[in-house]
Amino acid sequence: MLTSAPVRLSRRSRPALGQATVIGHLLECAGQITGGYFADPGFKDVSSLARLGFPIAEAGPDGAVVITKLAKAGGRVTEATCKEQLLYEIHDPRRYLQPDVVADFSQVRIEQEGADRVRVSGGNGTPRTGTLKVSVAYFDGYIGEGQISYAGPGAVARARLALGIVRERLALTGVKTHELRFDLIGVNALHGETLAAEFAEPYEVRARVTGRTASLEHKPCGSAMKWRRCIRTVRPVAAALPGRRAKSLLFSPYCCRAST
Repeated sequence: MLTSAPVRLSRRSRPALGQATVIGHLLECAGQITGGYFADPGFKDVSSLARLGFPIAEAGPDGAVVITKLAKAGGRVTEATCKEQLLYEIHDPRRYLQPDVVADFSQVRIEQEGADRVRVSGGNGTPRTGTLKVSVAYFDGYIGEGQISYAGPGAVARARLALGIVRERLALTGVKTHELRFDLIGVNALHGETLAAEFAEPYEVRARVTGRTASLEHKPCGSAMKWRRCIRTVRPVAAALPGRRAKSLLFSPYCCRAST
């Protein structure tokens, strides 16, 4: 961040801390505010994305800031790019919880000052809460995934058939999972079947099966060290799937009790 004058923020000044949070929030995703994730061809066009420039914040002593970029860099800085980034990952604009302050973005003013220059001011804040958010990593089992592609007429129907075969096969072999997903990438993997029904079928689709297990061990088959033998039990599944490339299907090392 470049500053046009010394910036001194008191930890007791809630408005100053709130405005500083606004600046940090605008900069944190780098190229998003210069048009990277903002771009949507035909609706929100952005030029020279392959040479996308990162944002520069010119902050004044009052905390007001001008967001800009290098003139030769690709992308754009506009009121729209700044507004979209300001609202990014914000649950309640009036209460954006931070370690030092509860930031209030509700009165933020965004004004285009010139080409690729946007002034941002009006951030505020209230006293911080008595708690902190903590990220904790923990072990949650093993994830296995298999994928296969289909193209041409009937691609979606063949992919659905493949998912049905795998679903039944997993049930027959007794693989113990506590989470399973059967997706058609390009059809329903993101927004489900309801929205998918409103659109024409794609020319190509990719079937994906993902499962989560507590361990690699499956007692009916014995030691988890024998999982490689169980790869052979997947071959009948792959051979049964429709399509020439079905045998490329690969499963993660789940142990199963199907005969080998």
